[in-house]
Amino acid sequence: MRSRATSRSQRESAAPVTGKAPSPRPKGKAPEPALQERWPNIQDLIDSGGEITIGAIPSTNLCAITASDPDQCLAMLRVRPDESIVHMLDRIDAAIGHAWVHEEFIDEING
Repeated sequence: MRSRATSRSQRESAAPVTGKAPSPRPKGKAPEPALQERWPNIQDLIDSGGEITIGAIPSTNLCAITASDPDQCLAMLRVRPDESIVHMLDRIDAAIGHAWVHEEFIDEING
């Protein structure tokens, strides 16, 4: 069982939990240039109404990251042991690009 103990400095520096989703980015305001350069396919996907999802797969011991546009799923990747969120985002960005260029869906979850 994972410990839920946190230090005082962690609790004091944590952002307050409001129960509300973050406000959407104002129209016309671009994200940080470094993020656009690192993950351009994710940025294009989100700007066109798509989404990225990261989470546990029910009834398994697996975690996945998926990308879909309003019409279809583009990629479903199994998160690797000890993989950082940055590396997951790097891989899903590449998978989105592959799906768009080659019209080939990547599925590491179902085989």
